[in-house]
Amino acid sequence: MKYGVILAFVAILSSLAAALIFMMKKSASGKSREQKMAFALALRVGISILLFVSILLAWKLGYIHPTGIAPGQ
Repeated sequence: MKYGVILAFVAILSSLAAALIFMMKKSASGKSREQKMAFALALRVGISILLFVSILLAWKLGYIHPTGIAPGQ
C-alpha cells in the first residue's frame, strides 16, 4: 500500500509538471496546447480521486489502520 501511494503521488506530480510544460510551450502540430494541458490536469484529478478512494477502501477493508491519540485520553 505504501508503494502504491508513493507511485500515485509521483504520477500526480508528473501530470502537474506535464500541464505546466504544455502551458509554457508554443503550440505545435496536432492537438492544441490547451487540450493537452486540460487532459493532463484532468488526469491529475482522476488519479487524486482514485488515490482517495483506494485509501478509503483499504481502511474499510482493514488493510490500514488510523494511528494517533486514542479517543478519551
